Amino acid sequence: MKIVIIGAGEIGYELASILSQEQHDVTVMDEEKDPLNVVEENLDVLTMEGNATSVRDLVNAGVERADIVISVTSIDEINMIASMISKRLGAEMVIARVRNDELSREDAPLSSKDLGIDVLIHPEQSAAQEIVQLLKRSAASDVVNLADGKMQLIGIRLDRDSPILGISLAEYATEHYDITFRIVAIARKGRTIIPKGATKLQAFDQVFFITKMEQVPALIKTTGRSEKRIHSIMIAGGTPIGAMVARKLSQESNDWSIKLIEPDYEKASELAAELENVLVLNGNGTDPDLLATEGIRDTDAFISVTDDEESNIISCLMAKHMEVRKTIALVSKGDYIPLSQTIGLDAAINKKHAASNEIHRYVRRGKVIAVSALQGIQAEVLELEVGADSKVSNKPIHKIDLPDSCVVGGILSGGNVEIATGDSVIEPNDRIIIFCLPQAVEQVTSLFQ
Repeated sequence: MKIVIIGAGEIGYELASILSQEQHDVTVMDEEKDPLNVVEENLDVLTMEGNATSVRDLVNAGVERADIVISVTSIDEINMIASMISKRLGAEMVIARVRNDELSREDAPLSSKDLGIDVLIHPEQSAAQEIVQLLKRSAASDVVNLADGKMQLIGIRLDRDSPILGISLAEYATEHYDITFRIVAIARKGRTIIPKGATKLQAFDQVFFITKMEQVPALIKTTGRSEKRIHSIMIAGGTPIGAMVARKLSQESNDWSIKLIEPDYEKASELAAELENVLVLNGNGTDPDLLATEGIRDTDAFISVTDDEESNIISCLMAKHMEVRKTIALVSKGDYIPLSQTIGLDAAINKKHAASNEIHRYVRRGKVIAVSALQGIQAEVLELEVGADSKVSNKPIHKIDLPDSCVVGGILSGGNVEIATGDSVIEPNDRIIIFCLPQAVEQVTSLFQ
């Protein structure tokens, strides 16, 4: 598939890295030499220096022959113009990052289609939604809703006193036969493990479970952790993500007690006027005296989403030191994510992952319903529909020649959900949830379609 990525920033680089690993023909265009040099040095893709609003430069990048054009510069207007030109030149599908939500409103005078945009992505909005999910599932470090919300994938880090340490997955399942679940991936000392029944659990493993939504609390309890309701929340950073989190929480319920800290006085004043049921403070979210004065020791969750990721990590560590139950930091460097829990954070959010998750579904298309890349682990979650002529139709899973690096986690059939076992039979039009390492994605996708 020929893909042109406009914008070589953090999100453009992340997408180029993933898509080039999947053997797509990728071209990255940017008007700045420095980010293009970084792409060229590290990735097997074509690079081109050019202006995203220039017809000539877009033609030279090959947008008229592109299966997909993805415009992810940091400026909405450039993305919109590049999308409109690319569509007119003949690009089959155009995806654009647009932070302003005016185009997606029902009363908007212009729709995204009018600008040649087939798919609008909003990484900040996706990251904010992920944070809200993590607040609702307080014991988890990762939460992904699957099968129309009937199943949930949760990540749990095992403490050194977890009651399930040292036992195999087969023994664990037998001991808790009354809960239907499956462990689909384990992050251990920087490695990603697709586990088998004999795999034994170790302290500090990051374990990824899939289970039915109603059984999540009971499953979490088996790991030695407990689900405690979060009531009071402190947010450091009035960035778009911080404002969206506060807005979503305040609109959902009046039960949340929310404080938002923003160092810029004018921005703090604007947010205070806009956000109902949110106490907006003007100050520095890394100032321990301010945090103590505002009652951080009585806060259930602390979220740091400023534009400085080092400050986010430091302020979350301070909050953890002050016995805050749950801390969530916005982290842009992918290398920091697997380290975040090792140093004491409960969860790390990366908006680059949010963007790639949104885009991946459209890159794969066909019967692929959703794709999610898990934080800090080299595995992807695919939710796909089984084709009528699929090689796996009407076969039990144990008779399907699946790659070793993947596992079937769940099946949605006619509105009913089940956790997959070796005897589960896959039928046409079933929706299957599969976990696999990146190198197996294409093989697995073609197998089920």
